[in-house]
Amino acid sequence: MRKMTGYRTIAATGIACAIAGAIGFSSAVQAQPAAPKYELDPFWAKLPDNWVVGPLGGACVDAQDHVFVLHRQEGLTEATLTVRSGFDGGKPRVKAPPVMEFDPQGNLVNSWGDAKVLGNYLHDCQVDKDGNVWIAPARSGFVQKYSHDGKLLLQIGKSGVFDSSDGTAKGKPLNSDAAQFFGPSAVDVDPDNGDVYVADGHGAGNTRIAVLDKDGKFLRQWRLHHTEAERNIEVLPHCMRLAKDGLVYVCDRRANRLQAFDKMGNFKKNIDIPWKNYTTENEDLRKYCHTLWRTFPPCTLVQKIGQGTSAVSVEFSRDPNQQFIYVVNQNQREVDILDHATGKVVSTIGHGTGLFFPGQLFDAIRAAVDSKGNVYVAEDEGRRLQRFKVVGP
Repeated sequence: MRKMTGYRTIAATGIACAIAGAIGFSSAVQAQPAAPKYELDPFWAKLPDNWVVGPLGGACVDAQDHVFVLHRQEGLTEATLTVRSGFDGGKPRVKAPPVMEFDPQGNLVNSWGDAKVLGNYLHDCQVDKDGNVWIAPARSGFVQKYSHDGKLLLQIGKSGVFDSSDGTAKGKPLNSDAAQFFGPSAVDVDPDNGDVYVADGHGAGNTRIAVLDKDGKFLRQWRLHHTEAERNIEVLPHCMRLAKDGLVYVCDRRANRLQAFDKMGNFKKNIDIPWKNYTTENEDLRKYCHTLWRTFPPCTLVQKIGQGTSAVSVEFSRDPNQQFIYVVNQNQREVDILDHATGKVVSTIGHGTGLFFPGQLFDAIRAAVDSKGNVYVAEDEGRRLQRFKVVGP
């Protein structure tokens, strides 16, 4: 753990924690659970004032409501550090560590990780029942298990090797019956038997959910369920979580939905995530982006709007029945909160006409939920962690 001196509260750049009121609504036709509501809880996360935060790759919460945040250090250039070092009297700036842990009050209590060991493009984390932290680096061929304080306990898949025809990221994806991956986008652990589930589908590589035992031995795999009429839709399992109902929920990103399977891979149902067909030439949003922010962060998010990527990450509320499902809807620039029983949206977080102001979402990549229902949204291009504090139904 780094010595924590000279703290600052992250605001517009780096990890910013700001909350906007969520828009909640319920159906007049059928009874819906009371929609969660949120209020501003600014300046939650605190970091040393010489740290610079780049793109974030994910967030996850442990049983004590400590929040782990994944930082993609490769997204920060030396030029950026040099420019930032010119602020505040020229104090040298350094990259924030790859993994940061915050307590419920937003205090940094630990940080760890070697970017060369962790792999490239950190994409998901999950804390198992024993407090171990699992991490999936999407541009690497492996997933890893760490102790709560950052000691590497297990790696499934070899470093520097991909499940492809030539063992590299340029080879043809194989979807092999093996404990080697191409682009692991999500990882979760079955609390009953320790089986490890990996969504291996990032970056035009493999297109599967792989299951391994607690020691990393390959057990089985399956793909998303696309009908003949959907054969032209790209198969992209972008996220995944196991739920207490015994099902495995997977983001079928290009089809704008969640798909639920049993643990053997049998398809059970679709849950459609709403989205609007914006055009990539949306001139007003393009002008807004470049006028407000110019070149940093880049405005490439404008190109994602309207492409149909409404299911980017999935998480469940922490109550015994997991009443709510939280889905990052990147297309709509919001987090959709669904009634687990019906699959209907009952509330949203974020949205609005802007991109960068507190409470608005800019390229959100993960939404994590603590035991009290507070939501933590990690942004890639936005380079923020925004905390949305629940204030009741």
